[in-house]
Amino acid sequence: MADATQMAGLQAVNTSAATRKFRIQDRIFYLMTLGSAILVVLLLLAILVVLVIDALPTFETFGFSFLWGTKWSAPVDIYGAVPAVVGTLVSSLIAMLIAIPLGIGIAIFLTELCPGSLRRPISTAIELLAGVPSIIYGIVGLFILVPLMQTYILPFLIMTVGQVPLIGLLFQPPAPGVGLLTASLVLAVMILPFITAISRDVFSTVPPMLRESAYGMGMTTWEVARHILIPYTRRGLVGGIMLGLGRALGETMAVTFVVGSVSRLQSSIISPSTTISAQIANNFGDADGLQLSSLIALGLLLFVLSFCVLAVARWMIGRGEAL
Repeated sequence: MADATQMAGLQAVNTSAATRKFRIQDRIFYLMTLGSAILVVLLLLAILVVLVIDALPTFETFGFSFLWGTKWSAPVDIYGAVPAVVGTLVSSLIAMLIAIPLGIGIAIFLTELCPGSLRRPISTAIELLAGVPSIIYGIVGLFILVPLMQTYILPFLIMTVGQVPLIGLLFQPPAPGVGLLTASLVLAVMILPFITAISRDVFSTVPPMLRESAYGMGMTTWEVARHILIPYTRRGLVGGIMLGLGRALGETMAVTFVVGSVSRLQSSIISPSTTISAQIANNFGDADGLQLSSLIALGLLLFVLSFCVLAVARWMIGRGEAL
């Protein structure tokens, strides 16, 4: 009896020690993960604080008129953000209008129509396309796309769409080949793999029973995609689209090669223009004083713009969950 009591006591002590050890390990793990989360927040706040402090001279000089100023001239130290902001928004919008239907269409083809022998090679090619460095896109755009745009595509657009009332204002010369439309095409190719890959993955999560039931009721592939796939996966689709939009807003090198880098507000999308990232990349190396502060203020605007895009994405996802 004494031996049994002693053994039970030893087991209780060992269990208590093991429990204490697990609690300590769990506490350490909790503190490590909490520290990682806090570090991310602190880094984000540090970036924001640095941008705000360095951008202060610009807002002290121009006030909030910097946000709607349309002139950017280093010789006279006058800087306005509108040309770069408009160029960023317009190029990203055109790129999204091209990439979203193409990306979702390719994803539907891969999940619903593609033969099994071709599905993996096409998927691999799309994933490889996402890994191509942006500077390669810029080089290809400059030496291949720009001559094609200048020689064939833009003259055709000027002679056709350019003659349509109102819409034709967007397709007026000069059209040297570089411009917002060319940059938008390059951006569309760059974000297409992200939208396609995410759309394909979320379409694959649709339960086979839903597909089989829809086809059993006589639905066509188009009807299945419209009434089953897209509604069921809208949250994932929004995430993929917003990821592509974030890439388009912040892209620098590829856009710098083909946008033309003209700091002037343009009414034509085929004329040279600029974006926030291209403006910073082209001028940051030689900038000082007020010009440097204005470039950092543009970076702050891009930071806020990207944050707003993420906030809208979260709101849309939350609204989808509520519905």
